[in-house]
Amino acid sequence: MNDMKTPVIELQAISKVYQMGEVKVHALRGASLQVQQGEILTIMGPSGSGKSTMMNIIGCLDQPTAGTYLLEGDDVGHLHDDELATIRNRRIGFVFQTFNLLARTTALQNVTLPLIYAGVARAERRAKAKDALESVGLGHRLDHLPTELSGGQQQRVAIARALVNSPSIILADEPTGNLDSKSGAEVMAVLQGLNQERGMTVVLVTHDPIIARHTERIVHLHDGGISGNETVDEPLVADPARVEPEETRTAGRVPKKQTAGASPEDGVPLLQRSAVGGGERS
Repeated sequence: MNDMKTPVIELQAISKVYQMGEVKVHALRGASLQVQQGEILTIMGPSGSGKSTMMNIIGCLDQPTAGTYLLEGDDVGHLHDDELATIRNRRIGFVFQTFNLLARTTALQNVTLPLIYAGVARAERRAKAKDALESVGLGHRLDHLPTELSGGQQQRVAIARALVNSPSIILADEPTGNLDSKSGAEVMAVLQGLNQERGMTVVLVTHDPIIARHTERIVHLHDGGISGNETVDEPLVADPARVEPEETRTAGRVPKKQTAGASPEDGVPLLQRSAVGGGERS
């Protein structure tokens, strides 16, 4: 179905208009984008730029008002709800900022959920979920509840759930937004590993320019259109081992007030100080 010449994602002049009472809100205005198989890229933009709307359309959570959306060459922009649900289950893996794990369900059971909806037999579900958790470094946490896991570990469970059905793409919406620097580095290392080792196509939405520079391309949105398409020549490599835990960095320190002329790096997590780079969530 997919070959090197067919983009895994192709948006052609996509527009999205929301009717808010008597007012029409133009969230996207003729946006066009191609994503090749095996790419890892970021969508960035200020609040109201349309990046969340674009993410929802790419994820088949919403449909365009006008334009064409091709997923691996298939026109999915105007399908029925049941058809869209099948595509979301089998061809798109979602990672959310808030993890969206079932609180009273183990890591293994959380990861099996997409397989249940796909009709996979129980024994196969367990084997695939176990493999997915092992691939994100959580093979020793299969029977732990979310409350027994750190934030970074919960997000890695969410990544395992996203990839368990072998999707065409992973969509990660602010995947490090609720995490400290070290946990954020762990999550980015997993996403980079999936891209580099498995050839997984990964699309991130983030407001963090440093996180964005861990990807190969940054698509900038403004006022519903694509304002820039930046190639990252030397993407940052996530290395959790080089990031101190928050409690280690702050232990024994006396809080001090921010004063005029203080370094702009004061209070900036170590992960973000490791490099300089060039948003806000919509």
